[in-house]
Amino acid sequence: MAYVLAYDIGTTGVKTCLFAIGERIRLVAGVSRGYGLYILENGGAEQDAAEWWEAMCATTKELFAKTDVSPEEIAGISFCSQMQGLVLADREGVPVHRPMSYMDQRAGEEMKKGIAHGIKVAGANVGKLLKSLRITGAVSTSVKDPMWKYLWLKAHEPENFARAYKWLDVKEYLICRLTGEFVMTEDSAYATLLYDTRKGREGWSRELCRMFGVDLSHLPRIIKSQEEAGKLLPGPAAGLGLPAGIPVFGGGGDASLIGVGAGCVRTGDTHIYCGTSGWVITVTEKQMVDVSAMIAAIVGAQSGKYNYFAEMETAGKCLEWVKDHLALDEIGVYLEKKQVTEGTEAAYRSLYDYLTETVAKVPAGSDGVIFTPWLHGNRCPFEDPAAAGMFFGIRLETGKSELIRAVLEGICYHLRWMLECQDRKLKTSEVIRFVGGGALSPVTAQMLSDMTGRAVEVVESPQNVGAVGAAAVTGVGLGLIPDLEAVGAFIPVKERFSPRKGKQAVYDRYYPVFKKLYAANKKNYRLLEKARRGRESI
Repeated sequence: MAYVLAYDIGTTGVKTCLFAIGERIRLVAGVSRGYGLYILENGGAEQDAAEWWEAMCATTKELFAKTDVSPEEIAGISFCSQMQGLVLADREGVPVHRPMSYMDQRAGEEMKKGIAHGIKVAGANVGKLLKSLRITGAVSTSVKDPMWKYLWLKAHEPENFARAYKWLDVKEYLICRLTGEFVMTEDSAYATLLYDTRKGREGWSRELCRMFGVDLSHLPRIIKSQEEAGKLLPGPAAGLGLPAGIPVFGGGGDASLIGVGAGCVRTGDTHIYCGTSGWVITVTEKQMVDVSAMIAAIVGAQSGKYNYFAEMETAGKCLEWVKDHLALDEIGVYLEKKQVTEGTEAAYRSLYDYLTETVAKVPAGSDGVIFTPWLHGNRCPFEDPAAAGMFFGIRLETGKSELIRAVLEGICYHLRWMLECQDRKLKTSEVIRFVGGGALSPVTAQMLSDMTGRAVEVVESPQNVGAVGAAAVTGVGLGLIPDLEAVGAFIPVKERFSPRKGKQAVYDRYYPVFKKLYAANKKNYRLLEKARRGRESI
């Protein structure tokens, strides 16, 4: 048995986890700490690299203070992190700007100039679209894609851009801080949509860099997820409270490693993730793209396999909004007139448990109320940064309980929509692994099973599967696990949910209405966004 450290670098916080790898991957202990996500009026979404590092140092020291494992017993370190961020670093590895989150939407003009001009198909210049599809198997048509962020920084912060040495993603910046090495794992490289996926040519595409105006010298060395990036240097080792020299492995992005941590490593395996964002991923051996639904088979942690990836921008974030503004809102009105945050943990394990236990009492369908979970725009099956959330069908008898259940149902309706879009191109699995913080709720897991008509399995510690995936690739790199194909045997299933026919029939009646709400309000979303921006400029 060996011990490994995995850092799960999320949008709003880090989870630092200690794992023991033996006959299975076992979580020994974990510590979390939050940091900022700075939403700007112009559509920007930024983070502070110093906050990432401070949270890593604090959680690492706290972790070893609460366990009997000593820092000297750590055999390896790896990362699972948010993807499609942009961190341009100088030659010392210091960011030349505040890191841009995957949620950043400022680069609309850069995307328009770069690809949304001339004769277009699915919003992209037909010549550039075809060339991108031929080389990468996908095309950069989202304003949130990192290439447009890169070009935005080049246009709007030329002095900072001139100091840039390498283009890094979030975990790559942290790997550089630990080891001094400028690297990028294959999945992060692919997420730039400048990575040539054709057999025998895997690597950066000079042709695409030239076409889009990207400096090829900014792109770092590419490594595999289970490959050692370098050794932990003395300076950062002291900050973390670890001995120097521990091997640091490439790890992967959340979209790559959460599936690995869920045990979905075989061709045809499907998992659904519900965290801050949400997605549906099915493992495939073929590259494919559905431009009309904004779904593509992306490079993951496993060589020769791809993750057919459909993403929604806000999933669990919608429930956080409920917590902050609906259940415990600013005017001090509380569900059942009870301030549950002042109660004891013995009464309710968490406020989220209280919310889900409350909505469990509301009949399926929320008495006709439907919620659209597009609180920060949406990506799939439609790309629209102006899309917004709404409650549809409120009546005099509607209460907070119905509204809160409608939010959970809206998330699940959208996950079902993406699952069905995937079924147009490949066969998704009959049994789905459900992971992320949302999978901690049996109510949500049962709702997802009822709504999709599929059996739903939940693994142990579903909220930590990204870190489990990082531990798995570290285990492979250290020779503790034969290969990534074998990871499933190391990850047991904790609970299984089966669809209930009566509930499924109710959801089938409301689901078509949910799908029509975007098309019916697309123009209104644009008008509303223009009105908001006009107000902000006054």
